[in-house]
Amino acid sequence: MAIKKNSSRGRHAGNSSRTPDRSNSNRDQNSKPKDKKKSSFSKSKPNPYRKDIRKDTPKQRLADPTEIRLNKFISNSGICSRREADTYIKSGSATVNGKVITEMGYKVKIDDEVRFDGSLISPEAKKYVLLNKPKNYITTMDDERGRKTVMDLVRGATKERIYPVGRLDRNTTGLLLFTNDGEMAKKLTHPKHNIRKLYHASLDKKLAMKDLQKISENFVLEGKMVFVDAISYIENASKTEVGIEIHSGRNRIVRKIFEYFGYTVVKLDRVLFSGLTKKNLSRGHWRHLTQQEINNLKML
Repeated sequence: MAIKKNSSRGRHAGNSSRTPDRSNSNRDQNSKPKDKKKSSFSKSKPNPYRKDIRKDTPKQRLADPTEIRLNKFISNSGICSRREADTYIKSGSATVNGKVITEMGYKVKIDDEVRFDGSLISPEAKKYVLLNKPKNYITTMDDERGRKTVMDLVRGATKERIYPVGRLDRNTTGLLLFTNDGEMAKKLTHPKHNIRKLYHASLDKKLAMKDLQKISENFVLEGKMVFVDAISYIENASKTEVGIEIHSGRNRIVRKIFEYFGYTVVKLDRVLFSGLTKKNLSRGHWRHLTQQEINNLKML
């Protein structure tokens, strides 16, 4: 059988048809169009209307910093949660400046008089700090003469502004309570509530039994009647050491009582105040009251 031979031209054509033109292939790959999406972003311009829209949009009204929602006011006072406060507000338990408020979302000002079940409340959480006061500190918020004050000792106790309940003179040591609870402070300082205050007095000489008897009885001092709840010698100590319990809030009343009978108080320490004691509280140190102690004070 005769075999047909391909011509050189045929061979070239055949090879050409079977083998792709690499130069053309490379040219095609290099000539691929760029990513239009990417290019369009790089050349995009800001929306000319967006700026105008922002300009024309009115600014939101800023909240008045002196106002607070009533439910938050009640919650901040430590009575209950905000959700519970809403329930109490609906039931008419809250008044603002003497008017019963039942409206949800009602706002009050910080200086408004807000009462809950008739009791005046504050938006601050109630704080109660007990100090064992050392000597040479005066009971005041600040002193023009630059003397040391009891506030120096409790400065880091709480972020709320607290005040001393009653006072101890500069040379008297012992228990001093601080709080931002105005109603509690008023109750603890008013004589009609008979708040117990027990002092340990060290005298310059032995207290005679007859004078002890006279002090235990009612007597007039500076034109006013003095009522001493109890007085006794300190057990297992010299008769210069005397315990005296009194509920009067008169200034320097304990010192004046002994001076009236011819004695000078060398040291005076308040060891008990309305059921609170110095137990585990070193001189110059403070502590927060426990919840049980707070509850006891509220029940007075």
